Amino acid sequence: MSEGEVFHEKQRLELCAIHALNNVLQERVFTKETADDICKRLAPQCVVNPHRSVLGTGNYDVNVIMAALQSRELAAVWWDKRREVENLCMSKVQGFILNVPSRVSLGIVSLPLRRRHWLAVRQVSGQYYNLDSKLKSPVCIGGEAELCTFLTEQLSQDVAEMLLVVRREVEEDGSWLNADSKK
Repeated sequence: MSEGEVFHEKQRLELCAIHALNNVLQERVFTKETADDICKRLAPQCVVNPHRSVLGTGNYDVNVIMAALQSRELAAVWWDKRREVENLCMSKVQGFILNVPSRVSLGIVSLPLRRRHWLAVRQVSGQYYNLDSKLKSPVCIGGEAELCTFLTEQLSQDVAEMLLVVRREVEEDGSWLNADSKK
């Protein structure tokens, strides 16, 4: 599969959480409307929903991502950055959703501000791809060794976080982590 055949949604409004979900699933499953419905279910009594932007432009939080994955019989496992990514059992991980600092820009003008941004990484046809919605197209990372280097670099940023996207049974049995790493 070439980069042109890899599913990749591009950034629109503050919908990076939706784009990351769809990119990691490799199909358009979630929309702003489905994410807004999840927000309403998570906080039904709130006038101002704490799980999204007050302006209604997106900016969904981790709770929305976790609920969306659960609706697909998947789970999000929060990665402990103190561990080495080489301890992951990559064959049990469907993909990765990272939350990283990102520059704010207005058109071509980059502002001296940083915000949080969700991005997806996934293996497609034996190669791992950076499916960041801010990229013009998917960027091939390479194999498992290159993926470990990429993830380590991303997680070296102070405020970067990572979710492992796994099947529910993988989350339950902890098989996303190599057996000798569980000690």
